[in-house]
Amino acid sequence: MLIPHPLLGLRDAQEFTYLGDAALLQRPSPEGDGAEDAFCTYVFLRDNPAGLHRELWYHEQGDRSWLVVTRNTVTHEIVAAELASDVVLRQREGGA
Repeated sequence: MLIPHPLLGLRDAQEFTYLGDAALLQRPSPEGDGAEDAFCTYVFLRDNPAGLHRELWYHEQGDRSWLVVTRNTVTHEIVAAELASDVVLRQREGGA
């Protein structure tokens, strides 16, 4: 499987480490009511979708960047890949 790295072009998936659901970028606040339940859900409950899914991949044997890869879990087709830092900045600005 080839991953289209936004800075380096197509890279073999063997250069990367899969880290799970990209929802992990949305860590809940440790303060406030329900923080313990929110963190428990964040750590232990995961979706296992068949179809399009946003995932975190770490370019361990390359530039050590974190990517958010949108991949079809049934066909393994990669639809998009972007730097995780760009995704986080967009989320903080109120975008998707």
